[in-house]
Amino acid sequence: MQPRSDPSAPPVSRDIGVLRAGWGYASISDKIADLVLTRPLRGPWLAGFAITLAGTLVLLGSMAYLFVTGVGLWGINIPVAWGFAIANCVWWIGIGHAGTFISAVLLLLRQRWRTSINRFAEAMTLFAAAMAGLFPVLHLGRPWFFYWLAPYPDKMNLWPQWRSPLVWDFFAIGTYIIVSFLFWYLGLIPDLATLRDRAGTRFKRVAYGLFALGWRGEARHWARHASAYLLIAGLATPLVVSVHSVVSLDFAIGNTPGYHSTIFPPYFVAGALFSGFAMVLTLAIPLRRAFQLHDFITDVHLDHAAKVLLATGALVAYGYLCETFMAFYSGDTYEIAMTQDRWSGAYAPVYWSMLACNVVVPQLLWWRRVRRSALALFLLSLVINLGMWMERVTIVVQSLHHDFLPSSWGLFVPTLWDWVFLLGSISAFAWLFLVFIRVLPAISISEMRLLVKESAEEGPPTDVPPKADAAPAAGAVPPPAGAEASDTHRPWGLLAEFGTAQELLRATRAARQAGYAHVEAYAPFHVEGLAQAVGFARNRVALATLIGALLGGALGYFMQWYSAVVDYPVNIGGRPLHSWPMFVPVAFELTVLGGALTAFAMVIVGNRLPDLAHPVFSAPDFELATRNRFFLCLRADDPAFDAQRGAAWLDGQGPLRRSEVFR
Repeated sequence: MQPRSDPSAPPVSRDIGVLRAGWGYASISDKIADLVLTRPLRGPWLAGFAITLAGTLVLLGSMAYLFVTGVGLWGINIPVAWGFAIANCVWWIGIGHAGTFISAVLLLLRQRWRTSINRFAEAMTLFAAAMAGLFPVLHLGRPWFFYWLAPYPDKMNLWPQWRSPLVWDFFAIGTYIIVSFLFWYLGLIPDLATLRDRAGTRFKRVAYGLFALGWRGEARHWARHASAYLLIAGLATPLVVSVHSVVSLDFAIGNTPGYHSTIFPPYFVAGALFSGFAMVLTLAIPLRRAFQLHDFITDVHLDHAAKVLLATGALVAYGYLCETFMAFYSGDTYEIAMTQDRWSGAYAPVYWSMLACNVVVPQLLWWRRVRRSALALFLLSLVINLGMWMERVTIVVQSLHHDFLPSSWGLFVPTLWDWVFLLGSISAFAWLFLVFIRVLPAISISEMRLLVKESAEEGPPTDVPPKADAAPAAGAVPPPAGAEASDTHRPWGLLAEFGTAQELLRATRAARQAGYAHVEAYAPFHVEGLAQAVGFARNRVALATLIGALLGGALGYFMQWYSAVVDYPVNIGGRPLHSWPMFVPVAFELTVLGGALTAFAMVIVGNRLPDLAHPVFSAPDFELATRNRFFLCLRADDPAFDAQRGAAWLDGQGPLRRSEVFR
């Protein structure tokens, strides 16, 4: 697929994969927001929506039938009590890893190429994690009792068994979904404000406005937001490793041949990133072609993702090699027999197809021409997704069917319902993604604007207008005669509009030097140093996050100790009741969860959100604060405030325009 270039569009740097200074803040905002607000529904999207919706409805109907009939409609049996359901769960969890990796790890590493793909990758994480969480619940047999895994004081006085990795799974996947949602939504709030201010209908303005929580881009908002965003990224980074490591312990903690291996945690994490990045390419390539996003998702982005795919694929191949080597090196008869069964047994075609898809085909990525070809990458990503699903089936099914005793051997043959649930989950995932790209921005608007600023240090963006003579805003509505003292028309402050972040920063510092203590500055992205310029000296988000994380971990550990030692002591294999190593996984997950919840709460509570009726929203042109303009406000409650002197002082700063703000 060759990218179609719009001749009128600004050029794109093909060397580093970021936008050049020719892009303006407004063009970035409009290009991405209009995909949601103004682009009409077209045939390919409608066809995909109809097909995936039909598949989703089939999945829901199949779930209802499963509840009535039971899991016997699947092909599971003894010894293969785990079949497609658990294989699908592990596969979907792996796919969900790439979104958090792109958003969190690459953010901490300051990789700018993540900006174009992190938003839809985060959404992919949520949808994939939701599909993953569905299958263990359905596999329970009595899925309506899934809440028994949660620790709560029930009338039977029973607690979960903290030594079980299945309980660890509940906390790991639950924490992963919640933290991923908080991270996604926190980054989405400024973009929701952009959609609110650009929406053409009242319904859309109200809907986006409610979810934007009254975000107005004030400097203190951005300071807390940036701190919380970075802290949640730091918390999510070890979570990426822990979640799939915990999932791998479902297998490794048992003694079944093919499961009992110390290589499983890193092996599963590498495989998760491998399949996750393959799914990112599977979604990114059609997305950029359908919406003409070649100026945002460039060949450089595809090349970087392909390199990560190549690296993680090498780790997966190394894991396959280690598995085989350790089976024979250990001299364990059962491990050797299991490995030989993979080579020539009933599931040998699945095993060799897996190696072809995951080891042989990815070697094409050594060629730069393949990494820069959208069509080749799309086809290759589909092959890898298929291969990783077959890997999960090999681990789950083949290891169970060939156990210690020949008299216990048996085959798993998937039924029609096994395939229906697999294809139904793929349909539901695709349907959720199609809805997402039509309702929310698939690319982060605020982060892309910041990327433009960083790429335009040598000059202002092209959409900055020439300075006009400073004057009251044209069309500003004065207070009614005789109503100056009323509550609804009292002056709230004076607002000046600037064209660049540098001008706003300079004027804000000058306002503080002039003696104004109550100053607010508004920008469409985080401006470094602006919060300090308005007098925001102490950002307590980091301290509160640390306290929240420590409290979450302490609560998790105390809960396990109390239930296992005091309230519900059970002697399991002669192990001590206070088995502290077994308490670490749940305590760690709750540490991450407590920190993430606290960081998010600090943004909402610290910024006094939601605030849907702030006075500046009624100021002329203030909707441009989420697009391409920068505003400075001198508040009327400042002891140094004087309307006439303040207006003259603002005019001296050379704003594009000035206006009054009323309550």
